[in-house]
Amino acid sequence: MIKIICVGKLKEKYLKDAKDEYLKRLSKYSKIELIEVNDEDYDINKTLEKEKDSILKYVNKKDYIITLEIDGNMIDSVSFSKKINDTLINNSDITFIIGGSYGLHNDIKEMSNYKLSFSKMTFPHQLFRIMLLEQIYRSFKILNNETYHK
Repeated sequence: MIKIICVGKLKEKYLKDAKDEYLKRLSKYSKIELIEVNDEDYDINKTLEKEKDSILKYVNKKDYIITLEIDGNMIDSVSFSKKINDTLINNSDITFIIGGSYGLHNDIKEMSNYKLSFSKMTFPHQLFRIMLLEQIYRSFKILNNETYHK
């Protein structure tokens, strides 16, 4: 199973539609769950602490945790598909965690089994979860030798 925990809720209809489309496509390959926790608006430390508490409610000790961090490992789509495949062989669940506007609390980063970065650039968090869903979908297409990835 793949679980994606995100801080903040999708607001724009076009992003919700994209999310729904990728979740539908992914259901052919894996059970997938997208969990949105509330984003907080305090000072940075209190915000990170509150968001951490919300995230941890959905993390299981057996989960293989992949955090999305700007300083994480940058890999290409083929390597990402191999990472997903290898992880699912050895673990029943992968949990991706996308932080809020201040990123992730250090406690969450320390729990991470793998730190992943899509770029050194900063992306809007709502858009980024669509990018992650697309890359997970692309990974399954690669793993199944289906046309999509070029």
